[in-house]
Amino acid sequence: MGLQIIKPDTRIDFLKRRTIALGASVLVILLGLLSIIFHGGLNYGIDFSGGITIQVKFQEDLDLKKIRKALEPTGFDDLRVQRFGLEAANEYLLRLSAENRDAEEVRSQVDQVLRESLGTGFEIQRLEMVGPKVGADLKNKALQALFYAVLFISIYISGRFEQKWFTAGIMAAGLITGLYLLELINVPLIYLILAALLITLGLCWYLKLNYALGAVVALIHDVLITVGIFSLLNKEFDLTTIAALLTIIGYSLNDTIVVFDRIRENLRSKTSRSLKATINMSINQTLSRTLLTSGTTLIVVLSLFILGGGVIHDFALALLIGIIVGTYSSIFVAASMLLGIGPTPEKEQEEGGAGKEPAKA
Repeated sequence: MGLQIIKPDTRIDFLKRRTIALGASVLVILLGLLSIIFHGGLNYGIDFSGGITIQVKFQEDLDLKKIRKALEPTGFDDLRVQRFGLEAANEYLLRLSAENRDAEEVRSQVDQVLRESLGTGFEIQRLEMVGPKVGADLKNKALQALFYAVLFISIYISGRFEQKWFTAGIMAAGLITGLYLLELINVPLIYLILAALLITLGLCWYLKLNYALGAVVALIHDVLITVGIFSLLNKEFDLTTIAALLTIIGYSLNDTIVVFDRIRENLRSKTSRSLKATINMSINQTLSRTLLTSGTTLIVVLSLFILGGGVIHDFALALLIGIIVGTYSSIFVAASMLLGIGPTPEKEQEEGGAGKEPAKA
């Protein structure tokens, strides 16, 4: 018998608190969206926005205004200064557009001005340059990666839990057709992806792919909350953040699959005739595994966040948020969706008796 930190006879009524939990989720998502609107979009890093980034480490802590004033003689009107990593590191990022500028010339100007204006030692640790066209291309590919991850997950869940591979194929064909028609009228990619996600959710609902719909809603929930918190904290959104979001999607899905698999097994064994009671029991049965997995992962990610340095600081922060939110969403979002649209124990028993064996977890 595996290690358990939760008693086997635990009977916490999670779904009784689903209204409060979902209300909290909606509030955080709305705050994140308002923050994005207020800031005029996400704080894109050099990977997506293009430009020149210079990382400078000072020997002592300096006020941002003092650094900006010291850099005024460079004449870079679009220069932005922000802290990088932990405050104790005394590291700062200088960002400006790369249009018609030579990277080494910029480095030389910044080095000269800082030496003349500040009475403290410093070191230019790195300089990166990305053209605006490359940045836009990377942004488009990142959006596509996130979307296709969610799409293939919805297809997998449909076949894995509901044995509806053919129906999932119809959904994929319908989605590709919808995307093609939207591309014909030159819809911008961001709106194309949003439309595709809505089409995915609509097709899951119409084709009664209940498990897939619950999983996809939970994944979109996790991504929106993580992105929203990054906007609220005014953190940079770059390729490492995309990598973190894809990791979060995989981690959250893994947790959701464990809960869904136990729900399906309990529905087929007709342990309870109430769908709500079956879902609650299933969550309690997998709670020990969930806490052990999430807890050990959090310890590792927290170590990266504290000790990993400025380069992976935001990556580790995104993972911290995502692991917590992903664990929460498997219980309060995915399971709650299944309660509203899922099959009854009787229906699941009928489908299970048609000669289809449940898939192994």
